[in-house]
Amino acid sequence: MTQFNETDLTQAVVKSFDSTPNPRAKFLLQELVKSLHDYVSKTGLTFEEWDYAIDFLTRTGQKCTDTRQEFILLSDVLGVSMLVDAVNHRDRDGATQTTVLGPFYVGEHKVTAHGTDISPNNQTGERMFVQSRVTDLQGKPLANVPVDVWHADDDGFYDSQKPNYDEVGASARARFITDNDGRFFFRTILPCSYPIPTDGPVGEMIVQTKRHPMRPAHVHFLVNARGYEPLITHVFMDGDKYLDSDVVFGVKDDLVAKVEPRNDPAMPDGSKANGQWHLMTYEFHLKPGGGMAPTPLGVKAVERA
Repeated sequence: MTQFNETDLTQAVVKSFDSTPNPRAKFLLQELVKSLHDYVSKTGLTFEEWDYAIDFLTRTGQKCTDTRQEFILLSDVLGVSMLVDAVNHRDRDGATQTTVLGPFYVGEHKVTAHGTDISPNNQTGERMFVQSRVTDLQGKPLANVPVDVWHADDDGFYDSQKPNYDEVGASARARFITDNDGRFFFRTILPCSYPIPTDGPVGEMIVQTKRHPMRPAHVHFLVNARGYEPLITHVFMDGDKYLDSDVVFGVKDDLVAKVEPRNDPAMPDGSKANGQWHLMTYEFHLKPGGGMAPTPLGVKAVERA
């Protein structure tokens, strides 16, 4: 008879999943059991620590809403999100580097005309013009490609974090469709570095472990061309002091763009500039393939356009 003690328990639990019909699910569950049991044994986990962990995970779930995913935030700050991303994008073969989706993507964005200022008039911050292009690995422009963009405001908050989001609607968030030369462009404000939300259990962990909660300034991009792998990435602002210590470990050298301060009286599309503005230029290179861009829990999956 099997003795459910420290010596035999793990193997008994692993064996209990032997009849799992799906081979991949069986493998994942059995490896999870081994890793969890190994962690408990190595650390000599106490009842108090186990109780705290259960409470922490319970509160993490309770913090989740339609516009906030605290479990994704937890995955991000533990580096799990970036590790999952890395093992699924091992061979980029010249394609633009990927990074985490983040917890504030809220689903498909409204299609917006090129050159639109996606930051509302009451949104403070230095003005920025973004000009970009989408190509294949040989540099051939890709037309009619939907590109979702979103970023935080000058106070470090995304629109979906605001209490009146349902009434006011989207800001610093839009979808553009590339033209025949694969280009799209828009106006907005210069992003700033900002802290992840610290009013939940994940923030509690960050504070208690003396980690800083900061993310370097960036703009999110989701590029979804038919016949190509979906690209989820950020473009970071060169010179940001948090590039080497991003709390979610999302920075890669190839994703850092120089953002030039400009004093020209007009932006590249001819729109009038009032004082200094900034120019960000970046080109995205897509890898052939297919599939579906992952999205946070509770948000409709983004299908290939």
